[in-house]
Amino acid sequence: MKILLASQSPRRKELLSSLGFDFEVVKIDCEEILPGNIKIGEAAAYLSELKANAFRNLLEGEVLLTADTVVANDNKFLGKPKDENEAKEMLKSLSGKTHQVYTGITIKTLDKTITETDVADVEFGEVSDEEIDFYIKNYKPFDKAGSYGVQEWLGMSKIKKINGSFYTIMGLPTHLVYKILKEI
Repeated sequence: MKILLASQSPRRKELLSSLGFDFEVVKIDCEEILPGNIKIGEAAAYLSELKANAFRNLLEGEVLLTADTVVANDNKFLGKPKDENEAKEMLKSLSGKTHQVYTGITIKTLDKTITETDVADVEFGEVSDEEIDFYIKNYKPFDKAGSYGVQEWLGMSKIKKINGSFYTIMGLPTHLVYKILKEI
């Protein structure tokens, strides 16, 4: 079995490697556009499967893994921020609240496609404007849904409570990936 990880995320690479799997990183060019009527809880799985379906035809013995993470706050999507101002607005909106992080995974072989989503609730403490500025300046979270990384300074200093998997928030629900890959 040859695992192909379709992600440029250093966090996903690290997590899959830590699970003990050997894999090759591949690139997929796919425009990630959500249908306007999609439910928040379905978005991460939709995007993950969209990426998997955009990949070339798989060969015998290949297994493709795609993933996507969506942050939702007050029933609104928080994607990757376009710029510093959008990152500030996102982080202000998370301050003192509980939000949801959904990570969808798709594992595809020649004859099977399995897509699952895991969700975690994340409770943030209050985050001041100075702390937001510090975080953005030092950690540049422009490649992260919701403008933060759970494993970075903001996550360490402001997350009060998590209900769900830490790794789902980090971008790969390792418990689901392991279970499905072992079954294959």
